Parts: sequence; structure tokens; C-alpha cells
Amino acid sequence: MAKKPLDRVVVAQNRKARHNYFIEETFEAGMVLTGTEVKSLRGGRSSIGESYVTEDGGEAWLVNADIPEYAAGNRNNHERKRARKLLLHRGQINKLIGAIQREGRTVVPLQVYFNDDGRAKIEIALAKGKQAHDKRQSIKDRDWQRQRARLLAHR
Repeated sequence: MAKKPLDRVVVAQNRKARHNYFIEETFEAGMVLTGTEVKSLRGGRSSIGESYVTEDGGEAWLVNADIPEYAAGNRNNHERKRARKLLLHRGQINKLIGAIQREGRTVVPLQVYFNDDGRAKIEIALAKGKQAHDKRQSIKDRDWQRQRARLLAHR
């Protein structure tokens, strides 16, 4: 049976993550948001390029994600770069914490989106940092694949 295509409305994407890191495993997590944060996310001007996931008190937190204030909000509007709690299963949190502490891995967000139920989700990845020579090799491989596709299409 064929898999159903993912119905997502992508709000923010971390384009540099796949360039700077080897992505080992991805997870889908919910986020604890206020009402004005959800409305602002639907506007689509948020940024997760400089954000990361950290652990505090046995919970996962998204740090440094920029969700701008809601324009029609009042004095109870949210802070732009506050830490936001991520909703994951205990086993997933333990796996992430173990990889961060023992193996020196990093947890980076890849994209924020709304699923088909209208809930805000974030895709995070357990990643290992690339060094300069790894990045150069990735660029060479990508250029060769592009050139190969052009040659095969030209035939």
C-alpha cells in the first residue's frame, strides 16, 4: 500500500542545517505555544536559522527561535526569542539527551510546519557537525550529480 503524502504547510525552514551537519535521525515534536505565537506563525515570518534544542530538567527546549510579535496583539503579546518547550515521548528525549552528552551530537531544528490537523509541529534532527573538508566534498558531490543529470538529459 502506498504511503499517504505528507500534508504540511511549511512556515520556517533551516536551510543551512543540511550544509553544516550530517543528519542522522529526525523526530517530529509538538511545541507549547501561546495564541499570539500561533497567529504570528501563520503569518509566516518566523526564523529558526540560529536556533537549537537543549535539555533542561529532563525536558527538551527550543532556544533562540524567532517568532515575531503578532501585529494585532495587545500588551499580553509574547516575547520574540523565548525558550519554547518541545513535546516528545520520554524515550525520544532520553535518546536525544544521551546523544548530546555521550556522543557530542547536536540537535538542530529543520523546519516548523502546520500538519493536516492544523497543529504547529517542528521537525528536529540529531546531527553531527561537518568540518570544512566535509562541506567541500558535499558541494563537489552535489555539483557532479547536477552535471550528470544534465548529461543524461541531453542524450
